[in-house]
Amino acid sequence: MEKLITTLSAIFTLAFAAAAQPDISFQHELQRSIDRGIASLEKSQDKNGYWTSEDHPAVTAIVLVAYHSNPRKPEKNPAWVEKAHAYLLKFVQKNGSIYVPGKGMANYNTALSMMAMLTSGDKKYNETIINARRLLIGQQWDLGVKGKTDHPLDGGIGYGNSYPHSDLNNTLTALEAIYYSKHLVKDTAKAKTDLNWKAAISFIQKCQNLKSHNNEPWVSEDPENKGGMIYFPGKSQAGQAKGSESGRTALRSYGSISYAGMLSYAYAELDKTDPRVTAVQKWLVDNYTLEENPGMGAQGQFYYYYLMTKALSIYGTDKLKLKDGKEVDWRKDLALKLIGFQDQDGSWVNKKASRWWENERPLVTAYSIIALSYLHRGQ
Repeated sequence: MEKLITTLSAIFTLAFAAAAQPDISFQHELQRSIDRGIASLEKSQDKNGYWTSEDHPAVTAIVLVAYHSNPRKPEKNPAWVEKAHAYLLKFVQKNGSIYVPGKGMANYNTALSMMAMLTSGDKKYNETIINARRLLIGQQWDLGVKGKTDHPLDGGIGYGNSYPHSDLNNTLTALEAIYYSKHLVKDTAKAKTDLNWKAAISFIQKCQNLKSHNNEPWVSEDPENKGGMIYFPGKSQAGQAKGSESGRTALRSYGSISYAGMLSYAYAELDKTDPRVTAVQKWLVDNYTLEENPGMGAQGQFYYYYLMTKALSIYGTDKLKLKDGKEVDWRKDLALKLIGFQDQDGSWVNKKASRWWENERPLVTAYSIIALSYLHRGQ
């Protein structure tokens, strides 16, 4: 796989399969939707600069990522955006983490805050990002013999604090921030302190229903699971089910976490022809739908859209050929789906399920804007 582009300006212009001619009219429609979404975020901001939760800077951070993802972002940040950045800086800790002490999820909040600063392109945040990067690297799990991936959780990263053990969603969030901040330490002594990427890959594949690369006893080769991902080794948020062919109790693969795994492989620079990547993409294509988060129903549906857009864009996936032979233009279909879900005030919310905070408009609006921004650039 060609190396992902690591400059700040390229975070939202990654490896798109170029269309022969951009659909200018459709791009304008996407931009109108993005603009309406951003306007709704400005209106919903708390007077103190945050969105949704004062205790978790991550929501404010992802709103800022959404703002900075805008293909037509103004050269100068408006006052409300600067206020939000100032809010994040209030929670920078001496050890490099960015979170509210006593409120948990230190790694998650830190990683998303890093992405907010990275996507801003403002060099004044560089030192904060570098310190946060070092903190995240130090949170990589290594149980048992140090330096050996001799435990299923080795190589991953968790929420931190009260939920310390590694899981695939938090590993993805951390890998993204660590990957995109590489250029800030390149050719410096700090570059020597890097993530153990081999261990990270080991953890990702330990979350995959793929016996050729995962020898955990729960791994299912049943067609409804093979190639897909679970939350962490031994646990699936989609629960268990008896395998259709094996008859064994299996941990069910599901959509959002499978895209999280696929995207994690991308940040670890696995080529799209790698059997682990092709296996997870096959599961995702076989289970392709925009009506739900496969395996989870409406739960996490917008997170699923958000990860789908990023993973397929970064791996340069143009059309998808489904198992019935039908070819789908996933970009256009997803864009139209998101535009159709947008409310009159310009925001988005999951009206069917509240799990994972998808009843919070700022978070779901941020997911949708980021997805639309990728889709806009992929036209």
